[in-house]
Amino acid sequence: MFDRAIVHMDLDSFFVSVERLRNTSLEGKPLLIGGISSRGVVASCSYEARRFGVHSAMPMKTALRLCPQAIVMRGDMDEYSKYSRLITDVIREEAPVFEKSSIDEFYLDISGMDRYFGCFKWTKELRQKIIRESGLPISFGLSVNKLVSKIGAGEVKPNGESQVAKGAEREFIAPLSTRKIPGIGKETYKKLSFMGVRQVRTLREVPVRLLEREFGKHGRQLWSKANAIDPSEVIPYTEQKSISKERTFSDDTLDIQFVRHKIMSMVDDLAFELRQKNQMTGVVTIKIRYADFNTYTRQKKIPYTANNKVLVDHLLELFKKLYQRRQLIRLIGVKFGGLVHGSDQLSLFDDTMRDIQLLEQMDHIRERFGTGAIHRASSL
Repeated sequence: MFDRAIVHMDLDSFFVSVERLRNTSLEGKPLLIGGISSRGVVASCSYEARRFGVHSAMPMKTALRLCPQAIVMRGDMDEYSKYSRLITDVIREEAPVFEKSSIDEFYLDISGMDRYFGCFKWTKELRQKIIRESGLPISFGLSVNKLVSKIGAGEVKPNGESQVAKGAEREFIAPLSTRKIPGIGKETYKKLSFMGVRQVRTLREVPVRLLEREFGKHGRQLWSKANAIDPSEVIPYTEQKSISKERTFSDDTLDIQFVRHKIMSMVDDLAFELRQKNQMTGVVTIKIRYADFNTYTRQKKIPYTANNKVLVDHLLELFKKLYQRRQLIRLIGVKFGGLVHGSDQLSLFDDTMRDIQLLEQMDHIRERFGTGAIHRASSL
């Protein structure tokens, strides 16, 4: 039986790196990417801007107060999606098993490769190939599990390489802040800090029962992560991964406005499902079945998103192109494919903080009272 060998590959400041690839004059300058209005939100920022305390999901107005000399760009999700797919194709050609965990992060299971080649050497060569073919900086961490590999990649960014030898995982993460553990967000970190737990080595000494009392079932996961325990598998990536909804009408219809509203309603439900799973879609499909049972579909690759407004626009555009026969419609269907994780990157170039908060409130109502509890008025 081979020892596990798991790689985490992470594109450094991905959106910023793509913009600098397109315009080299941006190199070394503080750069903010996101909504350009006064109510916009930072989707990504360069390391130069981070030194001033700027971070993603911060209101653009606040970011510019902290770093007034920053260059602000709206961003181009279409371009970022194109580069993400290019790098996915490079990894697909080389890796035996890989998982695309977000638009700019990948896990690779290369267990057993030491027998033939050497895991670290192989990963270094793959990293160089990605840099050569995309022009983008990328870091990686290599260890026996996903958790330590991800932390390892984070510790050597930007543009670095990390290997944590088998048996050294616990000591590698021990001196780090608990904020470095994936899944520990602002609120959990704050609560741990109040308990006097700021370093991973302190967290791993806290009794599991105490963590479960304070954090529920999440408490045991915190203890496992602090002890570098992560048995989770690399989930093979497939473009066919999808979710869909269909609506068969009780009476065949020619009422196009009615059909459009049903499309909008299905998009609302599916987009909510995406966000619940922290996913985005990169492929949308519309399906029409006419009264004579002839069925037609039309598909389109889009920039990755989980934003209702953006998805509705794409689906209604596809419907307009597909519906040419002017016949009675029996069924309408919507499908999202090419799913990747990372709904936190949700179209921040287009949204204001108010838009994001509205979507979060709608999601909260749906979580509490069910998916049918709230819809836009036009889709009812």
